[in-house]
Amino acid sequence: MVVLAASIVSKNGKVLVSRQFVDMSRIRIEGLLAAFPKLIGSGKQHTYVETENVRYVYQPIEAMYLLLVTNKQSNILEDLDTLRLLSKLVPEYTMSLDEEGICQTAFELIFAFDEVISLGHKENITVAQVKQYCEMESHEEKLHKLVLQNKIDETKRRMKEEASKIDQMKIEKNRGNKGGFMSSMGSGRIESSFSDMSISSGGGGGFGSGSGFGLTSDVDSFPSKPKGRQPSSATAPPKGLGMKLGKSQRTNQFLESLKAEGEMIVEDVQPSKSTQYTSAAQKLTDPVTLTAEEKLNVTLKRDGGMSNFDVQGQLSLQILNQEDGLIQVQIETGGNPSVIFKTHPNMNKDLFANENILGLRDPSRPFPACQTGDAGVGLLKWRMQSVDESMVPLTINCWPSESGNETYVSIEYEASSMFDLRNVVIAVPLPALREAPNVRQIDGEWKYDARNSILEWSILLIDNSNRSGSMEFVVPPGDSSAFFPISVQFSATSTYSELKVVNILPLKGGAPPKFSQRTQLITDNYQVV
Repeated sequence: MVVLAASIVSKNGKVLVSRQFVDMSRIRIEGLLAAFPKLIGSGKQHTYVETENVRYVYQPIEAMYLLLVTNKQSNILEDLDTLRLLSKLVPEYTMSLDEEGICQTAFELIFAFDEVISLGHKENITVAQVKQYCEMESHEEKLHKLVLQNKIDETKRRMKEEASKIDQMKIEKNRGNKGGFMSSMGSGRIESSFSDMSISSGGGGGFGSGSGFGLTSDVDSFPSKPKGRQPSSATAPPKGLGMKLGKSQRTNQFLESLKAEGEMIVEDVQPSKSTQYTSAAQKLTDPVTLTAEEKLNVTLKRDGGMSNFDVQGQLSLQILNQEDGLIQVQIETGGNPSVIFKTHPNMNKDLFANENILGLRDPSRPFPACQTGDAGVGLLKWRMQSVDESMVPLTINCWPSESGNETYVSIEYEASSMFDLRNVVIAVPLPALREAPNVRQIDGEWKYDARNSILEWSILLIDNSNRSGSMEFVVPPGDSSAFFPISVQFSATSTYSELKVVNILPLKGGAPPKFSQRTQLITDNYQVV
């Protein structure tokens, strides 16, 4: 069997996707595909057409044809088997079986066709294997992206710290200048302008130092007598006099240079809660976004065993445009009997129980639109509790042993194969130290927080290449209980519930809106006590 080309053409002869598996010119393949619609007869039951040189084996897909061009010596049964496998792959990579959907996923379809057919011969492969091969996940690529993103975050953090230091130096400089001015003013002009002075703490001497009324206190609220000289109070100064703490009017040149280079500079002020949330939220790009998030609460015992394992998840819906709100969401769950689902009170519980479809009780009522910073509309919640230690994604073993005037601490982790863990941070408390601990061996990176006396062990990514790792360090002698509780933080892109959004069902008819799904597992409280 030799397959010359695999193509998808419209019924009027327009070529949407074509992949050639033998050496042939563009003019020839275009001529073969252009001749195909003229050869199809009406009322025929078979799905192949033969010419003098080639055979066309085809299958209708909606308003298109999935077509194999083979030589006449090929086995028709094997051709049909190949065509059947390709017909299963096309819906897997195309959201809508129309010309627009095929053109948008053209490269994905070509890659899938290459996995099925090699040099014109069919490979012994299944749909699941094709999808697995086309994902092409690379540990090195993921690690490189994580390292690059961490460098960007660290650079931005240092930039903010330097900007804050420069602003603080300016504040201290202005405080010193204004303090000296008030001091000389108080000592030299106290008799001549006694009534024009303001009570201010900033001078090293004179009337204003040590008064205790605050840094910018005016005395407009003090009662004044119309007659006579007032020995115990002074009139308020004009606007702008007195000492003020805060940013100077002149723009910081360092911040300006960073802005000129295209960096986003956050002003050193106390933002509102909504501002903080908006800056942290991811920007919405698709009309419909569904976020499945699980929070993990685990308490492990230092001597082995588990005292708490609790997973709480939620599926949220975010819609950019109100006209896309008349929809229903069809989902699939992993079938884990330990996961207990609970729908929102406004959702149709019978529809979810029978068909796994999330929709409002009133079908004529649309879902509300959300802005970028909004958390979205909660559709579904679930919870999972277990006493099975095999469900724990990451176990930590800590072995402190005292020898002479030193304590040797060995820590190792073991990760299960259920998840690939990202940005793992294992925080180990230490007794009060004058210097950083002596780390002798580590799989990953470490950082010592001297203020809180915590040693942080960081691993960017834990996958099949590093399911276990260890760290050894030496500290002065201390009680073994000082190294507990150990706190762990990480995230993953898959969940225990294995919840997946299958489709968006429009209630007003027409094509469903494009949607994206975000899946995340994060730690809420993960400790070894």
